[in-house]
Order: sequence, then C-alpha cells, then structure tokens
Amino acid sequence: MAKKKKLSENQIAKNKRAFFDYHLEDTFEAGLELDGWEVKSLRAGKANIADAHVHIKNGEAWLFNANIQPLPTVSTHFTPDPTRSRKLLLHKSEIAQIFGAISKDGMTCVPLDLHWSKKNFVKCSVATAKGKKLHDKREASKERDWNRDKQRIMKAHNH
Repeated sequence: MAKKKKLSENQIAKNKRAFFDYHLEDTFEAGLELDGWEVKSLRAGKANIADAHVHIKNGEAWLFNANIQPLPTVSTHFTPDPTRSRKLLLHKSEIAQIFGAISKDGMTCVPLDLHWSKKNFVKCSVATAKGKKLHDKREASKERDWNRDKQRIMKAHNH
C-alpha cells in the first residue's frame, strides 16, 4: 500500500489535480468567508478542493464545489451544506486581473490549496490557468517518471 504524503503543518488541503491538468500562470492568496462549523472541520482536516473552481460574479470572486465535510458535532437544528459557494476575499485590482485573464479563451481560475495564515485565518491560493492538452499531460508524466528513476540511479550509484 502506498504511503499518503503528509501535508505541511499549516496546509489544510491541496489540489494536486490542478498542477497536472493546467499550466498555472498568476497566483493570488485570498481569504475565505467561512461559518464557524467550517473552521472546526478544517482544523480536523476534512476538506477537499479537487473539484473546486473559481467564478467572478457581480465583481466578487466565489469558490464553488469546495467540499468541507461537517463534523458530527454540528448543531442539530442546523443543516450544513458541505459544497456551498464561499466568497473569496480579494482586492478589487486582483479580481479585475483575474477577470481579465479568465475572459481570454481557454483560461480559468483554479484553487491550489487551503492553508492557515500566521494569524489563524484560512487562506486559499488561487491561480489563473490554461488547460493542458493530453500530450502535455503525457509529457509531464514521462518527465516526472524519468526524474524519479534518475534519483534512484544516483542514489544506488552513490552507495
């Protein structure tokens, strides 16, 4: 069974799929508007942003499809929605820059990771990205495999 890679201490969730599916261009760090139960769930590490994406609507940035699973201790008189849309807190100039980039053909905005900032705020790294073609994905996979094999050979040669 393969080992699961441990996230860094301040990282909550990482979107590995974004690095494989897209050529990333400009990155931004945005705050997230969250409810109390969502913060508790994030502290427990119950977040998934693999299928998430960012939209600009009415001059505001929104994170769609980010899945934050509620803990079983959430209040009984409240029904949480794990995939609700969450507002991203960005400066107007950053929103304008993202909107200008995603209005081009083939460009989109994807979340890269969720992490804790130094003041215990949840931040989301987002990037403007262009989708990779199938041959680009194959090429990236071959390059990664070759680098891994090269490291093994070098390690065996040095010992």
